[in-house]
Amino acid sequence: MSRIQANLLLLLAAAIWGGGFVAQSTAMKSIGPFWFIGLRFAVATMVVLPFVWMENRKATQPLTHRNWLSFLLIGIALFGGAATQQLGLLTTTVTNSSFITGLYVVFVPLIAVIFLRRTPHWVIWPAALMALGGIYLLSGGSLSHLTIGDFLTVVCALFWAAQITLAGSAVNETGRPLGISATQFAVTAVLALAVAIAVEPISIADIRAALGEILYVGVFSSGLAFALQIIGQRYTTAPQAAIFLSAEALFGASLGALLLGETMGPLGYAGCALMFAAMLAVELVPEFARRRRSPA
Repeated sequence: MSRIQANLLLLLAAAIWGGGFVAQSTAMKSIGPFWFIGLRFAVATMVVLPFVWMENRKATQPLTHRNWLSFLLIGIALFGGAATQQLGLLTTTVTNSSFITGLYVVFVPLIAVIFLRRTPHWVIWPAALMALGGIYLLSGGSLSHLTIGDFLTVVCALFWAAQITLAGSAVNETGRPLGISATQFAVTAVLALAVAIAVEPISIADIRAALGEILYVGVFSSGLAFALQIIGQRYTTAPQAAIFLSAEALFGASLGALLLGETMGPLGYAGCALMFAAMLAVELVPEFARRRRSPA
């Protein structure tokens, strides 16, 4: 596969993820957030399972109890991220959600500083300030204009960052990315359905009304887009992959405007641009610095 073809696959993955924000928002006109999360990740689990079977056949080492515990923790982090993002979409826009969620790119190295005692690249500090400035501008220049949904989405980005950190460690230790994916999907589905049964009403008519969104997010956002990301990143560079995958926020905002009629003022667009610049800086600056230090 050529680099151009790989980058186009990554761009398609970003577009699918961007569309997922719209599907998550419209689904809640028909179904409760926890029912949606539970059914979505149940579908995602079934999509990934055949590939897990193939992965297991090639594995040389069995999983230990410690590995399974780490998989469980990854699933709990994914549930936290999915729940706060879905609840946030009740009171925030698709545009805000897509950009604020992307702040996990900034939060991942911050988690490494706080919990793993790793010295970060210098760019993380200005990027964090840029991200905070972006949220302030997104609010229209007044924090009182931020909704509960916006704050929940910031918490969501923290959960995503924790999930990425835990998953990165687990995949390096076990070499089973698909097994991790299936386990975290299944854990999230079980936890969300347990909450949904306890607190949300449901009917077959509700599921039928939201079935398109459930299948889109379960099959495409979780199953297909994940596969496209894995394939594409094998044939392109890390900086280019970061650029194309970060376009998820742009697709989310564009589709929110096109399909849902969402709009924002000039300050909001400036905030989105500032957050997007922070995301790219955290991904690209360390990579470029590493390349300059490497021998030709």
